[in-house]
Amino acid sequence: MRLAFLGSPDFAVPALRALVEAGHEVAAVYCQPPRPAGRGQAVRPCPVQRAAELMDLPVRTPARLRHDAAEHAFFAGLGLDAAVVAAYGLILPPAMLEAPRRGCLNIHASLLPRWRGAAPIQAALLAGDPESGITVMQMDAGLDTGPMLLRAAVPITGATDATALHDALASLGARLILRALNEAPAPVPQPAEGATYAPKLTREDGRLDWTRPAEELARRVRALNPWPGTFTTLAGAPFKIHAAQVVAESDMPEGLASALPGDTLDDALLIACGTGALRLVRVQVPGRAALDAPAFLRGHAVPARTRLG
Repeated sequence: MRLAFLGSPDFAVPALRALVEAGHEVAAVYCQPPRPAGRGQAVRPCPVQRAAELMDLPVRTPARLRHDAAEHAFFAGLGLDAAVVAAYGLILPPAMLEAPRRGCLNIHASLLPRWRGAAPIQAALLAGDPESGITVMQMDAGLDTGPMLLRAAVPITGATDATALHDALASLGARLILRALNEAPAPVPQPAEGATYAPKLTREDGRLDWTRPAEELARRVRALNPWPGTFTTLAGAPFKIHAAQVVAESDMPEGLASALPGDTLDDALLIACGTGALRLVRVQVPGRAALDAPAFLRGHAVPARTRLG
């Protein structure tokens, strides 16, 4: 089958590789333009571009699509059977949605209609959902509103973090898109009720509010690492939290009742929350590598009743 592939981040790479390995002809790969990244702000191509170039696939990186008539004409001229979209990052205009013979198929990282939008993996973890999944849908002009072709779920446990869920869904998406192309399942409209939205994340979403319950804060840490990351302040400086665990009620120190949210309850980074307490497991201060809590505490004393902010 003659395809175009449109995707940018790591999430999309397994699907691109699966399509090529299955023998599909990828006539063009579209992804976000190279951008500055890292401490040196060197201009770097996105993961999909790097993968496509290693497979000798032609890559196009338009900064915008909506009013680019020349790009619309080029896309239409590819003579595509279908286009596969996975976290591309640009809205496809009607001229591109309608160009492939079988339209554009999107690999979306949620069980639609729950968590339409930009950050469905993180949204499912933040909400405490018991499962997430992949929906392959036929794209229309709306935001993740098109009819569904295939869906499959994966469980979310108390240990599932964003990295693990991302990788599981990326692998599942690669398998489902091959099925969707091979089987051509009948499209099923999304339910009229139950739609939720997962807006784009910002760094401020990672700020921990210690007045919230410990369970909620633990989900936030799991959901937002590695990006945008979760943080608080220690002695007025940013203090990143890479991993944390809710402490069982039987293990709570006696001083919890008199502590304020954000207070350390011992000298080993046990933090009082609005309800319960959170044990910080892996942390980082500016200019230093992330460390497991015991290693961090060997060089940074944090006595009981230190206030995190």
